[in-house]
Amino acid sequence: MSKSQGPSSFSIDKPTQVHPLAVIDPKAELDSGVVVGPGSVIGADVKIGSETWVGPNVVLDGHLEIGSNNRIFPGACLGLEPQDLKYKGAPTKVVIGDENTIREYVTINRATEESTETRIGNGNLLMAYCHLGHNCLLGNGIVMSNGIQVAGHVLIEDKAVVGGCAAIHQFVHIGELAMIGGMTKVVRDVPPYCLVDGNPGRLRGLNRLGLRRRGLENLASNEFRQLQEVWNLLFRSEHTLVKSLELARQEDLMSKAGHLCDFLEASMQKGRRGPMGIIPAKN
Repeated sequence: MSKSQGPSSFSIDKPTQVHPLAVIDPKAELDSGVVVGPGSVIGADVKIGSETWVGPNVVLDGHLEIGSNNRIFPGACLGLEPQDLKYKGAPTKVVIGDENTIREYVTINRATEESTETRIGNGNLLMAYCHLGHNCLLGNGIVMSNGIQVAGHVLIEDKAVVGGCAAIHQFVHIGELAMIGGMTKVVRDVPPYCLVDGNPGRLRGLNRLGLRRRGLENLASNEFRQLQEVWNLLFRSEHTLVKSLELARQEDLMSKAGHLCDFLEASMQKGRRGPMGIIPAKN
């Protein structure tokens, strides 16, 4: 067995490399090209996909499935028991997709109830000291800055961006391409394509920069113009949110405006964890 190398040293048919100071249960499954650094500990029920780099002093335990081409940096602890008093020892899971970057000292807890899981998609960046609680579901292309604390049962859709040291309450749903400012307290659902900031967090407007970067390159496009009009109707008009949704549904909505309305209708059914309010115009 040769010494562990850095995350950029892979080749297609590279053999698995386990540092002599790593501790790996014989039942663990490591695919081709996996690299495990010194001091890392991998439990019996762990499966790691090809070309994944596991840095020094990482702990991987429990029923944990990790896909291909991930990078897991020193001190990360993935798949351990949930920090939940309701947990009674069920063999729950953490499932992580492909091409994720999980930086130093990130913690991702497995789910609480029987036959449930904590799941992360593909191409996400979780910066140092992020915590994901039990039963969280993350989509693809999400960026989470340093020190974010995410409670249990949180759902984060694709391409959302969360600023450093934000705190997200349990059962909150964060929509696609939402952007949350650093140190924001998030206690209600964050609609897609929106910008949220403050303590407590409040809606500040559309995430125009994120929309430009992620597909709506032309902010004068018909789809963006409709999204802005629907957003103004929902959050800036004198109508109630229910009435505004009724009016919006009278139009032939394109994909993003339609998703925004779908999200809000589902969110309102949740009650007190429903959609986050708009910041007063005087502010």
